[in-house]
Amino acid sequence: MDLKLKGKNAIITGGSRGVGRAIALGLAAEGVNVVVTGRSQSTELLTVTQEAQALGVKAFFITAKMENSNDLLVMMKEAEALLGSLDILINNAGIWLTGWIQDIPLDDWEQTMDVNLTAPFLTSQYFAKINLDKNRPGKIININSQAAFNGSTTGHAHYAASKAGMVALTISMARELSSKGITVNGIALGIVNTDMIHDKIDSNPGYYESRIPIGRVAQPEDIANIVVFMVSEPASYLTGTTIDATGGMLMR
Repeated sequence: MDLKLKGKNAIITGGSRGVGRAIALGLAAEGVNVVVTGRSQSTELLTVTQEAQALGVKAFFITAKMENSNDLLVMMKEAEALLGSLDILINNAGIWLTGWIQDIPLDDWEQTMDVNLTAPFLTSQYFAKINLDKNRPGKIININSQAAFNGSTTGHAHYAASKAGMVALTISMARELSSKGITVNGIALGIVNTDMIHDKIDSNPGYYESRIPIGRVAQPEDIANIVVFMVSEPASYLTGTTIDATGGMLMR
């Protein structure tokens, strides 16, 4: 199947590791030029950029703190300048702070909302403005979580609330933008083998697999394959949906 992605330009927030890294490389393999972002310059951020370049595309990295609205504006402007235009926005960056509801500090709540919900709103707003002004189509993908639908039982109420907000934001943006050529979709993740949870998976063999009907924990590349399809031309009839990519944990 021809995904018709070659020559497109994408920005992936939180692209230095895990799911973001896999998405960046998955898009690059299809001929998409990429900008990957991270909180600070790191070996991982440089490496994923070099690996994308080795696939024959233009690739750059930008550092930005997602809770800083000024950083976000500069980041989006710089990405547009580096690539010339932006066809695809992947809102992947997020944080997963821990705290029981009676103990969550206000600072943790606000930081979670700033990074997980306000940042995707601001990047999407910029993306929509520049493409609407130029009468260009575009695709926005919001990386979400099954916690948006199931809530949290493990001390992550602020994370779950931010992700539930992202579901509503995805639908609202899709209702406003789809008729103008910009589709907006989400993907709800379950348990993915990334740095965030790798130690917990190793320390409790079989526990996480037992919660997943498919019987295995997702690898970042599993998610990247779905996202690459979601931004492709064959998936252009999708909008306003948050796809279940949890191995059957969600089944909504």
